Amino acid sequence: MSTVETKIPQQIRRIRIWYAFLVLVAGIFIVRLFYLQVIRHDYYSKLALASQLKQYEIPADRGLIEAHDGSQVVPLVLNQTLYTLFADPKYISDPHQASLEIATITGGKASDYERLMHSELRYVVLAKKLDTATKQKVDNLNIKGVGTRAVPYRTYPEGSLGSQLLGFVDDAGKGQYGLEQALNSRLGGTPGQLKAITDAEGVPLASNKDNIVISPKSGDTAVLTVDIGLQQQLANILKWGLDKANSKSGSALIMDPNTGAIKAMVNYPSYDPSKFYNVKDPSLFNNAAVSSPLEIGSIMKPFTAAAGINTGAFTQNSSFDDPGSYTLDGKTIRDVVEDGGAAHRTLRDVLQLSLNTGATWMLMQMGGGQVNKRARDTWHDYMVNHYQFGKSTGVEQGYESPGSVPEPDTGFGLNIKYANTAFGQGVSITPLQVAAGLSSMINGGTYYKPRLVEKYISADGSVSQNAAQIVRTGVVKPSTGRDIRQLMEYVVNRNHVLYGLPTLPAGYMIGGKTGTPEIANPNGGYYTDRFNGTFMGFVGGNRPTYVVVIRVNQPHVHVFYYAGAAAAAPIFSRVAMTLINNYGVPVAR
Repeated sequence: MSTVETKIPQQIRRIRIWYAFLVLVAGIFIVRLFYLQVIRHDYYSKLALASQLKQYEIPADRGLIEAHDGSQVVPLVLNQTLYTLFADPKYISDPHQASLEIATITGGKASDYERLMHSELRYVVLAKKLDTATKQKVDNLNIKGVGTRAVPYRTYPEGSLGSQLLGFVDDAGKGQYGLEQALNSRLGGTPGQLKAITDAEGVPLASNKDNIVISPKSGDTAVLTVDIGLQQQLANILKWGLDKANSKSGSALIMDPNTGAIKAMVNYPSYDPSKFYNVKDPSLFNNAAVSSPLEIGSIMKPFTAAAGINTGAFTQNSSFDDPGSYTLDGKTIRDVVEDGGAAHRTLRDVLQLSLNTGATWMLMQMGGGQVNKRARDTWHDYMVNHYQFGKSTGVEQGYESPGSVPEPDTGFGLNIKYANTAFGQGVSITPLQVAAGLSSMINGGTYYKPRLVEKYISADGSVSQNAAQIVRTGVVKPSTGRDIRQLMEYVVNRNHVLYGLPTLPAGYMIGGKTGTPEIANPNGGYYTDRFNGTFMGFVGGNRPTYVVVIRVNQPHVHVFYYAGAAAAAPIFSRVAMTLINNYGVPVAR
């Protein structure tokens, strides 16, 4: 065989190999194209549109907050549309001239505007909260790269009234503190969405069939249990009492003990929620009646008495020989000298004279005659499980504090620690918890969840009632509640002149109890010259109609250890007469 004949089959084999290779490559391309054009068609179509597809959020109208004003319902919080002035520095040809023209209209600093217009960012905010007239003047300048955007803002027609109760909405549209925070998801609604094909400059092509619009859903309107007139009067009375007692701050609230509805809740000092950004001290945002627990002092004694009566440890008519002091765990409990020292005492004396030794005696009876594990466990059960102390109430407020109750079997000096809690020291409770606990004692034993919202109204007009919610029944027996009411009425009857009630109105029940808790020293123990003033009480006819709790922080009164009587009680007295005269307290029949 010749050399030529040998090469021909080899060439044919090479050709066949290259042909097979090309067929394989072509097959891979065909399969790949099929995968891209058929199987992944939707994905790459969307990817191709990504540079032109823009997504915009359409803000929802935030729900209003309304309250009662007599027979009417009026707004406490409204919405107002204002405008944000912005710029895209890339499109501004003459920042200096543009800044001068804008500053002439807005009253801002041209130098600040010009500095922002030289930014490398594509979106800079020049000014916020422009009204409609100012916005229109800026728009009329027709400066390329400068525009305005509508932004909803909250307005508060009543100014600072109830500011801590309401809270505010920050620049990001999120509720902060108070009702605005607690109800943020319900008030905020659901934003809508606009996905639009845009032109080369990013302007939505509204007529494009690929546009997808999801309409925003407005938030619910919340109608409160609060009465605006009563809220204002309570604020005025609290301020009067704080000035009289030379105190810089305090809180007060009024509750319906038969439903848990809060009728008024105020704090001083206050602030304007529409100008929250001017507040220097963030603690001013807190609703102290809900968020700042304190050692409540002797207003705890009716709770201790109710626990003892309810367990059968003693009765309303019990008496004992008060030794004038008790020593527990090496510590001595005494009363102030003005209370007379050792003597034979009744339960009425314990509350009327506010005897710490009497509270200790009551705790001892729950332990069979001494402060022991049985006494501690019983009292802990009543504080936590009956009166719900140490637990958040679930009221519609941001940053509610649960307070704290010491465990009966944890730590050192348990007996003296629990004796202290029997007269309101060594335990922290909010004024709201006091009001709810007192209500559950005097209404016959039902603990209602405290609430600020009466109902919700959706954007379509449908109404959702926020009915009274029972947390617990059998807090105390009805007979125990009756005994506590009578004991607290006795206290007011004996001290009404001191409290600022020269004469008691006939046909009404008015009961109460003062507290003068010592203020804890951060370095240990308590200050000897710093006290808070507290008062809890009720007003009614045949049964309690309102519960009132007052807190006065560090009053400067003539006798410091009478801060409850000298600073908080006069505020209660004025509130009680206001309720009787103007807010439907029925005469007893």
